[in-house]
Amino acid sequence: MRRLIPLTLLACGSFNPITNMHMRLFELARDHFHQTGKYQVRGGIISPVNDNYGKQGLVAAKHRIAMARLALETSEWIKVDSWESEQEQWSETVEVLRHHYKELLKSHHISEQPGENNGPLEKSAGASVTSSCTVIPEIKLLCGADVLKTFQTPNLWKEEHILEIVEEFGVVCISRAGSDPSQCISQSKILSKYQHNIHLVREWIPNEISATSIRRAICKGQSVKYLIPDSVISYIKQHNIYTEETERRNKHSMLQPLKCNTALFTPPKN
Repeated sequence: MRRLIPLTLLACGSFNPITNMHMRLFELARDHFHQTGKYQVRGGIISPVNDNYGKQGLVAAKHRIAMARLALETSEWIKVDSWESEQEQWSETVEVLRHHYKELLKSHHISEQPGENNGPLEKSAGASVTSSCTVIPEIKLLCGADVLKTFQTPNLWKEEHILEIVEEFGVVCISRAGSDPSQCISQSKILSKYQHNIHLVREWIPNEISATSIRRAICKGQSVKYLIPDSVISYIKQHNIYTEETERRNKHSMLQPLKCNTALFTPPKN
């Protein structure tokens, strides 16, 4: 009997605040992979971005993590992980994938050979399996179509990181009505080459919930009930998190990846 591949889904982002749509992505992705007959989704990880990311309106990670944990109290398989937010500086997405993949291998009692690449072990002959597990677990980046589109934004992603993500790990992209992630793939040499490792899943119930629109509604004193969990609404009210002042935070700042990569790729002036 064929053994299913243990799969973990990782979503990186602001989660500012977490919405029902964020959690819905995980459910859609799990259904998709189970229907392939090849995978068994063992877990989902929500990884809120570091405070130094520089995005406008980004509130402190301690609040975003607390809200996410409240929202996921009823989930039996999705958890919040604070590793990314606890680093001294902003971490690139590929670094977060590498970290959680190493942790995944440890949980399956699989060790990497010294000097091996940090990516998945399928292509390496040096994996040391110390348990009865003979199927190497996988981790894939879970995102919306808007994230896949950002791969085209100059200096936002390093090309070698896009390559590692799609070749070594894989991506599952949830698209909404009006978005066409297949076009993003066709316009990119890297994404086209590894499109077999990019899983496109359509959200079959129209849902336009966005964290930005929720923050704006809260600032106006409008109801956001049924858009985010009640426990998150209570937390926001208790701590008075989203205000016109917090929305101006980082207003004139450049996103950290743009700042780093622009400096990296800009030639020095003579």
